[in-house]
Order: sequence, then C-alpha cells, then structure tokens
Amino acid sequence: MSNFVLRPYQQAASDAAVRFFRSKTKDNGLIIAPTGAGKSILIADIARQLDCKVMVLQPSKELLEQNYEKLANYGIEASIYSASLKSKEVGQITFATIGSVANHMELFDDFAAVIVDECHAINSVAGRYKDFLEKVPRKVLGLTATPYRLYTSQGIEVKGEYMPNGSYKEEDFFDENGFPKAGVLLANRCILKFLTRTRPRVFKKVIYEIGIETLLKQGYLSYIRYFPLDVIDASRVSRNSTGRDYDERSLFAEYERVSLNEQLADIVRRLMSPKDGKPRKGILVFTRFIAESEALCRSVPGCAILTGETKPKERKRIITDFKAGRIKALANVGVLTTGFDYPELDTIVMACPTMSLAKWYQCVGRCIRPFEGKDAWVVDLGGNVERFGKVENLRFSQPKPGEYIINGWIKNEWKQLTNTYF
Repeated sequence: MSNFVLRPYQQAASDAAVRFFRSKTKDNGLIIAPTGAGKSILIADIARQLDCKVMVLQPSKELLEQNYEKLANYGIEASIYSASLKSKEVGQITFATIGSVANHMELFDDFAAVIVDECHAINSVAGRYKDFLEKVPRKVLGLTATPYRLYTSQGIEVKGEYMPNGSYKEEDFFDENGFPKAGVLLANRCILKFLTRTRPRVFKKVIYEIGIETLLKQGYLSYIRYFPLDVIDASRVSRNSTGRDYDERSLFAEYERVSLNEQLADIVRRLMSPKDGKPRKGILVFTRFIAESEALCRSVPGCAILTGETKPKERKRIITDFKAGRIKALANVGVLTTGFDYPELDTIVMACPTMSLAKWYQCVGRCIRPFEGKDAWVVDLGGNVERFGKVENLRFSQPKPGEYIINGWIKNEWKQLTNTYF
C-alpha cells in the first residue's frame, strides 16, 4: 500500500469534498484546481472516504487509467466500467467513461455519489452526461481547471454596442416587416459562461478553488516563459456562422498569406537547436488542421503526428517514443489537450489562433507541471497571449454571492473573461 501525503491544498480540497457529500445540501458542487494540481490523487482521497457507492466519471480511457491507478496505490479495490478498456465491472467504487455508462444507466441507479473529472465537458442542455445525471437524484461533484463553456449568442449591434436577443424591445429596432432599422446590424457573439451560471444549471456552488498563481508561489508548478510571435493575424480572419470559432476558409487564406507551414517548420527547427545549446525535452505542437501537422512532419526530421484517427497501439508507441526523446517534436490536432501527463515536457508551440479560453489553457497547461531544472516555453503564433493573457494570471473571483467570474491580465489591465460577450 502506498501512503500518499497530500499537499496542504489537496487536503483542504478533499476535506471540503467529503463535507459536501456528507452534508444535507442538494446543490451540486465544483472544485476548481489547475492542471498539474494532482486531481487524480484528490479524487482517490475523496472516493476512499465515502461510505456509499461512488462513481468516478471521466471523458477518456486515458484519464480513467490515470485516476484508477491513484486509488489502486492506496491499496483500495475499485472497478472499471469502460468498453474501450474491455472491462464492464461494477463495484463499490467504479471508474467509468460516460460513453459506456450511457448505454446501461440502470446499472448505476444505486450510486449515491458521482465525481466528474473534467466536468466542463458536461453540456447542461443535452447529451449523455445530462441524461445520466438527471436519471436519479444524487450528489454530483465536478472537478476542472476550466470552469466555463463557450456559447453562441444571437442579437443585434447598434452603434458598436451588442444586445442579445431578449434584452431589447423589437419594435424599437425592427420595422413592421421584421427588417432591422437603419444602423441596426444582426450579430452573433460568444460568451464564456461560468459553469454555475449556465441555463439550466448542473453545478450551483464552488466548494473549493485554488489558482495557478498560488501554486506557482508554493513551488508546485513550473513558471512559463512566453514567446508571442507575430505570424498569424487573427484580425484578418472572419468568424464562422456560429460566432464561436474562426471560419475555416478564412483561416486557410490567412495561413497561405503568411506561409504558415514554412514559418512553423523554421520555428520548430530552431527550437530543436536553441541558441543556448540546451536541447528541449520535448516540443509539442498544436495545429488547427491536420494539413499543417502533416506538412511539418514532411519538412522536419524527427517529427511525428497524432490525430483522432491514430490507432491506439500506434498512439501509444508515438507517445512512448516522444517521451523517450526518439521523437523530437510531436504535432497534434486537439488530441493531447487533456490527460497527457509528461512533466518533463518544456516546449509548447501554439500554431493556431483560438477563441476558446479553455483550449488555450489546456494546451499551455501541458508544460506547467514541475520538473527539476525545467525551463518551460510557450511559443504562440496565433495571438492567443494577447487575446487571453498568460494562464498564470487567470483569477477567480466572486463579486456577488454565488456569481463567479474569471478575470485575465490583458494589455496591462484586468479584463473579465467569463459571462461577458466578445
């Protein structure tokens, strides 16, 4: 049996979670902790103390294995219910993927406690998580580093001011035929909604929170050096019809204008042979489309690519070779944003702009785990530092009771990033 000694903040979070499950409240709760804070250990410590059936849900088999292993190290038996891991066992503590559970929800009706890792994946409007969580009344605890979801808002723009549908009287801005009056533009905007402020709400209160800045000061995370490069001009790229992301055709045109493939290859080559002579422990490249990753692998020896179509055995081999240094740079398209645990990793290349704060955070978070002698770099080609700020400057606050927001330090001032239109 391995006896974990929890860090002070982990102990505080675990205590808060156990109090939550043992209390009489019917409101679901949230724990907010950064990437690298040790959520797997936290989940294990919570689950082992509860005297009811506990389900631990996670979005992928990789996270399931990671979380399950931590509980096993306590010497406590648990079951795995996941088709992708070829196990369909139900026990007192059961680790499961939502895809497998959704097909046999009735098997888990007597589980009184549910812990959801990466709970920002829950769509409160529809989906498998919503169906499962609403089937039987029970307490739900969510854990995440990114407690918000991106939504589209439809409305109008008048003299540069955006007003969402329902916030204005239509007769003031539309004529009798339903057409906008002069100076009124139909517009889509994005809004990052804090998980406790979605409609309908799955989570109603934050029971514990700790930020990156605090853990950096305590020495539990690695400081990051940012290198914003003026490569992709996102101001030249239009939004898609939903307003939630960049239009693919417009983005391709910008990539061609700046010769992105050539610039990316040159940047990766330089990172492989830095001026200080100290080799990087791994270069992880995030691209928007497979084409850029493929072009990088053709241009630069020592590169490999991972996509959602990569076979499991090949994926495992590639990751093993990357961690061993046999692959110097690993390009991927949204595959390694969560559940990729490699503390030695010291270089991230963000080769695309994103309108998703969660994606920016998750990508940067791959290199924030501490490792002796580590000098972490984030090379940003898409203007994301300017858009969202540095991830260590993201701050959680509660201006009013129950109203939580995230602020970022952008262009030398604090800006509200959640529950505000952009």
